[in-house]
Amino acid sequence: MPQLILAVLVALTLSACQGGATADPGAGPGTASATAGSGSEPGAGSDAEVTLPPTSGTFDYQLGTAYEPDGGLDVVVRDATAEPADGAYGVCYVNGFQTQPDQADLWLGDHEDLLLHDAAGELVVDPDWPDEYILDPSTEDGRDRILDLLGPVITRCADAGFSAVEIDNLDTWTRFTDADTGLIEKDAALALASAYIDLAHGVGLAIGQKNAAEATTDGHELGFDFAVTEECGAYAECGEYTDVYGQHVLQIEYTDNLPDGFDAVCADPDRAPLTILRDRDLVGPDDEAYAYEQC
Repeated sequence: MPQLILAVLVALTLSACQGGATADPGAGPGTASATAGSGSEPGAGSDAEVTLPPTSGTFDYQLGTAYEPDGGLDVVVRDATAEPADGAYGVCYVNGFQTQPDQADLWLGDHEDLLLHDAAGELVVDPDWPDEYILDPSTEDGRDRILDLLGPVITRCADAGFSAVEIDNLDTWTRFTDADTGLIEKDAALALASAYIDLAHGVGLAIGQKNAAEATTDGHELGFDFAVTEECGAYAECGEYTDVYGQHVLQIEYTDNLPDGFDAVCADPDRAPLTILRDRDLVGPDDEAYAYEQC
């Protein structure tokens, strides 16, 4: 996963989260706007106006390496440490439910109690990403303190000119389900998600639900504006996203997990309008492992 720079977290202050940034008005074709504060509409709980991603054009997912392809892009996702792509609707990646690699010093000092522990008191790590600890959203105070650290990263996304943010690892409550080995309750995870939604909308950013197909209805009702899904084609769950978010879904498949091939993904009536195939490490075009296709 991409790395957030520790200096960004430490140098920025939570008060910056109250700044007013507006969404990119030139977001390309297929753009729709949602005004917050309209009850069941995306963005409830704020007076800021946000702009949803286009539903047509060219899309890329550039978390590993940021690059400018020939011909440009209409929608591009980049890490929070990167700058948004010129002329595109920019989505900023933030890991909102786990720590980023190389940030142990930030979390293991005064903030270790914000990390998930097992019944023996040992810290829990993601088995697929062993250099990432799991954030513990179980208490209101803990959620507030997590926002103290990660809120400025979201604000930085707005200040840098991104139009939206995607919050990764919402699905921790589906993966850490045992009190002995580390337990996250769904309600606690959704409460932290709701806080991220309010914060993002407060600085004029649309916010995307990342993965967690089992929580699309919950996520949309909380106020997520769109969805970003990895490998929904590989796992036959794209309809879980498009049935709830309609065309406002960004879909990424990976070359190392294509049971029926990319042509079958593109032929799926439930796939997102913007669906791409990428290499797992999301490298740049100069790397021999680079892969990119779009339906």
